[in-house]
This record gives sequence, C-alpha cells and structure tokens, in this order.
Amino acid sequence: MNALDTNRINVNSPYKVWSEGLVIHFETEHGIRYAVDFDLEDNPLYTTYWLNLTNESHKPSPNDRKIPKTIICIVEEFFRQNPDILLYMCSTDNNQQAQRARLFLRWFNGYEQQQKYVIRTAEVPSFTPEGKSTKEYVALIVPRTHPQLQEVIELFEEEIAMFCANKP
Repeated sequence: MNALDTNRINVNSPYKVWSEGLVIHFETEHGIRYAVDFDLEDNPLYTTYWLNLTNESHKPSPNDRKIPKTIICIVEEFFRQNPDILLYMCSTDNNQQAQRARLFLRWFNGYEQQQKYVIRTAEVPSFTPEGKSTKEYVALIVPRTHPQLQEVIELFEEEIAMFCANKP
C-alpha cells in the first residue's frame, strides 16, 4: 500500500490527522483518539484492503459530525494513493455492530460520496465465541472509476451469498 499524505488529508479534514507508520491517528475535541489503518486482504483477483477504524480511547463517542468528515478525508486520500478496493467490517464489541453499520452507511451515503463511490453492505450470519447466533456487517467501497467495477460488485455479492448459504 502506498503511504497516505497527511498534509493533503489535513487540507480538508476537520480534525488534524497524523501518521505513525502506516496508521493514521486523530483526536476529537472530546478527547477521543481514533486510529485508521488498512490491512491487505488475501485476494488473488483484486488488490483489496480492510479499512480498520479503532476507538483507541475506548470511550463512548458523542454524535460528532467531524468524525465522519475526517474518516472520509482519509478514505479519499487512500483512493488517491491506491486505486484499489476497500472492505469494512463493523466491530462486534458490546454487541453494537448493527448500530455501527447504520452509522457507517450514513457517513458514506452523502450525495458527494455516492457520486464518487459504490457502496454495498451485507449482513452475514455468525456465532459468538460462546456459540450464540449473531450477525456481522460488512461493506464494500469501490471508486466508481474502478476499471473492473461491475466484476468487483458481482464477486462481492457472490461471496456474501456463498458465505450466507454456509451458515445456519
């Protein structure tokens, strides 16, 4: 992955970001520190990364409109540097994954983001370590300019369908 330019992110980001290696950090005015990084997915067909968003402070986050704007600036810089594909899976901490999925989707459903990116979401059946049935929420983010956009979307949908068919 090509490193992100924090100076470029900071031009439009409401929160100042900084990098430590390939991890991008920012802190809100409420003292909550976030980390954003990208892990390469083992995919032989397309270069794909997982978008990881971590609340390093482990504090509840108030409804702060600057957080999604900051994350979108980071994602835009990711795609400027890396013409690839992003996947996102909501954290299952505190069994709040459905709420996180709605929030994430709201962040990326703005008019400007819809003009730039195709976003597909899916609910996937899963089990907790205790064996309890639950759901995981996954999202695909692809620039509309991706040369294999339709094939990427079809593969995502096929894999989700296959994964769902194999779960009770």
